[in-house]
Amino acid sequence: MTQIHPDLEHFNPVTVIGAGTIGLSWATLFLAHGLTVRIYDPRPDLKEVADHHFDSIGSTLTLLNLPSSGFESRLSLESDLQQAVTGAAVIQENGPEKLVLKQTLFADIEKYIEPHTLLLSSSSTIPASDISASMKDKSRMLIGHPFNPPLVMPLVEVVPGKSTSKEAIEDALVFYKALGKAPQHIQKEVFGFVANRLQFAMLREAMYLVDEGVVAMEDVDEIVKDSIGLRWAAAGPMLGMHLGGGQGGMESFMRHLGPTMEKSWAVQGNLILDEETISRLAAKSRDSYGYATIDELAHTRDQKQMAILNLRS
Repeated sequence: MTQIHPDLEHFNPVTVIGAGTIGLSWATLFLAHGLTVRIYDPRPDLKEVADHHFDSIGSTLTLLNLPSSGFESRLSLESDLQQAVTGAAVIQENGPEKLVLKQTLFADIEKYIEPHTLLLSSSSTIPASDISASMKDKSRMLIGHPFNPPLVMPLVEVVPGKSTSKEAIEDALVFYKALGKAPQHIQKEVFGFVANRLQFAMLREAMYLVDEGVVAMEDVDEIVKDSIGLRWAAAGPMLGMHLGGGQGGMESFMRHLGPTMEKSWAVQGNLILDEETISRLAAKSRDSYGYATIDELAHTRDQKQMAILNLRS
């Protein structure tokens, strides 16, 4: 029987809202750490989707040195919101990125939960202050945004709203740490938080260069993996700049390369994702990655990510 980390005991059971990629990945992580999990989703094929996921996730759990079986007795699938959330110690929401939907959902959830229930949203862009606008008690609601997939990737951005209590922030940090994650307290609400803002900035330029025919899509992957990806995995971008300045540190780096960076910023692409651009890039992605299925590519990615994480640790 899976042992529960002492810090997780009062966070049990957990309700996962939404049986998409993120929700099912969270549910797997929670189950693998011994928690009792309810998955809520009104979709009619919930059981089939969940069964397919748990049938295919075993190899990733093995790579993570986590148990890959024995979940059945601690897992339930729910189509009724009240039944799913009543008595839950933690709720991890993973619904569509639509503000009104999330506001309505959390206002409904609030009707059935205890005052101590920790309310977490996996939203990647919408602040907790906006999501909780229709709630009476906003103090226990905040963002717990994972980097995909949450089962594998360490980062969770913990982003409180204007009304989130200090106790709820601390509870969220303890909860995610006990699950083996690396939560980071984001101190100010901004659209997209931090990780995605950084990622989207690079993706815009990468897609622009591919769309302009400067470089092949698969070659962008190799360029990043063999340069900044490798460096940032060890040091991160800010320490990388500090070290890049030699003995003068970041100030020397900015004085030396600042003008070059400013010139680069001025000529970077402003890609618009209209239908024609999406079609062009989608066709290039099929040409680049069509040799394997999404599941096969994801498994290979997870293997490589785990090898990097094991080396870092």
